[in-house]
Amino acid sequence: MNVDRRYILPGLLILIMLTLAVFPGVFAPYSVTDRDATYQAPSSAHLLGTDNMGKDIFSLLIYGARWTLMIGFASGLLAVCVGTAVGLLAGWRKGILDEVLMGTTDIVLILPKIPLVIVLAAYLGPGPCVLIFVLGLLSWESIARVVRSKVIQIRSAEYILAARCLGFSDARIMMREILPVVFPVIVPKFVLVTAAAVISEASLAFLGLSDPLMVSWGGMISDAFTYSGFLRGMWYWWLPPALCIILGVLAITSLAFIHERGVREVVQL
Repeated sequence: MNVDRRYILPGLLILIMLTLAVFPGVFAPYSVTDRDATYQAPSSAHLLGTDNMGKDIFSLLIYGARWTLMIGFASGLLAVCVGTAVGLLAGWRKGILDEVLMGTTDIVLILPKIPLVIVLAAYLGPGPCVLIFVLGLLSWESIARVVRSKVIQIRSAEYILAARCLGFSDARIMMREILPVVFPVIVPKFVLVTAAAVISEASLAFLGLSDPLMVSWGGMISDAFTYSGFLRGMWYWWLPPALCIILGVLAITSLAFIHERGVREVVQL
């Protein structure tokens, strides 16, 4: 099987991050509860030094991948589920249901996302489930519009008309015949929503709106800012998580653009 070489570098980077997120205890030299002297510089004992509580920053960096990536991918999955369901129903049913669903989509589309996320996160309280719920339910509108357009495009295809003539239910036609066709346009949207959720989680953590007991890359940057890491010149406290966020988002978005370009190249053949 031939693999597009363009996928190798971003795919390998994401695979490494996912491995660290799933098995942090295997790679981290210390747990998140182990403590030593505070504000230590990088050394052989602590590769990135220690923070204000004496915790090993390198270990926190590894454990931080778990929550950051989990919130990003879970938010993207929730947005895909909602957006795909809305797009399928709106494109297939049309009429009043289409107008109601697309009207709701337009409302969500024009909402100021970041201020609303900040308000909801502050009101509902910190926690990963709250972040996933808020980020996912505010990121599905673009998916719904793309899926609806694709459904309208293929709903009059001969094989769809044949399925209707055979008496197949609407649910079966949408799940068995239409969903596999629209899936290629869903994948890049899922990837982009995931990348946006990672950035949003980091932003909320930096603003202090995430669970303080939850170790994440954004939370590490927030702690470095709050507890004088910037003033002390402790670049090894805030720079590594910032680079992880940047590299993770670049890798995720690269996969989306590479996939979209590949689909376009296949269509043009």
